[in-house]
Amino acid sequence: MLKSYKNLKVWNKAYELTLKIYQITRYFPKEETYGLTSQMRRASTSIIANIAEGSGKNHIGEFIQFISIAIGSCNELEVYLELSIDLNYLKKKEYEKLNIIHVEISKMLFGLRKSLEHKILATSN
Repeated sequence: MLKSYKNLKVWNKAYELTLKIYQITRYFPKEETYGLTSQMRRASTSIIANIAEGSGKNHIGEFIQFISIAIGSCNELEVYLELSIDLNYLKKKEYEKLNIIHVEISKMLFGLRKSLEHKILATSN
């Protein structure tokens, strides 16, 4: 469907966030290795993986489905970021930086989904 998912700004932004999540969670308590650390890493990688997988599908409807899954993972990551600040695993400044990027990615995903939905409507008319 696309030449490459790597051309999507949202994928690149989400990839950067994933790298930051991996870097920051290195310093979470060891008892969180299989808990919050793992969940945050899984949610952030799910965002980029679903964008990549969806972009390779033959039909726009399938791509929309994968973008919707990425949005769900983005929402999940938001919860984990909030938990991390409330559990004092993240400093407020770190949280704010990550949250700004997260909000931007969320908006971009919703925009991409809306754009794809418009393409479907345009081709069906």
